[in-house]
Amino acid sequence: MIAALRRWSRQVDRVANRGLERAHPGVVWTRHYGGMAWAWLWPKLRPLLALLFRAVALIERGIRWICGLLVRLATAASEVVTPARAAAVVLIAAGALLAVSQFIDYRAVEIGQPGYEGLPGVATVPTEAARSAGAAHAYLLVPVGVAAVAIGLLALVRERRNLGLLVAALGLVSIAVILLVDLPNGLDEGKQASQFAGATAVLEDGFFAELAAAGGLLLAGLLYYARPCRIRISLSGRAARARRRRPRPRASSRARAARSA
Repeated sequence: MIAALRRWSRQVDRVANRGLERAHPGVVWTRHYGGMAWAWLWPKLRPLLALLFRAVALIERGIRWICGLLVRLATAASEVVTPARAAAVVLIAAGALLAVSQFIDYRAVEIGQPGYEGLPGVATVPTEAARSAGAAHAYLLVPVGVAAVAIGLLALVRERRNLGLLVAALGLVSIAVILLVDLPNGLDEGKQASQFAGATAVLEDGFFAELAAAGGLLLAGLLYYARPCRIRISLSGRAARARRRRPRPRASSRARAARSA
């Protein structure tokens, strides 16, 4: 066993020695000519590398400048676009959408809709009895939308949290009117069911627009009411508070003796 291991180790040693002897000329050649090639290539490669690193440094400075500019812009915008003002802008947009949606068709009756199934998209189903959203409730939500816009403009000028509750109440009223009045009337075929075969009442874009606007009023009003309030403290108030927090100096032994006497 030991003799076999010795023979095997000697064979491995011979093979390794032959490999090193064969590789030695190539290593010497590579070292010699590689050094010559590197000595020839390095003076030409060095300016290119320097130019590359200068370009990388320039790009880095540009990125840092852009990031600093974005930080300054974001800081300036945060002082102007406060949460209260952003909620007020949403209030104005939702109120305007609610008022405009009252003049858009919110329902219609499709005639023979089952017969158009499977046809190309060019063929459209004929509709009858299209009505605007305001016609279902005597355009009651138009003044509600106008009032929401006015309250939103007032909220931009004067930050009063109670304005958010008022707009949220308007949103609740609008949602109630839409779901209790517009939805049943929009899904009612009416006399078209007896006049035409396959008449089906469908809700149009006006219904979903006024519903989205009413939901926007509710959510924006709640956000305006629940926004983080900013407490303004004057410099004199800060100084007085600092004086109150300042620890009082301990009385000397003579003062304590005088008080005890």
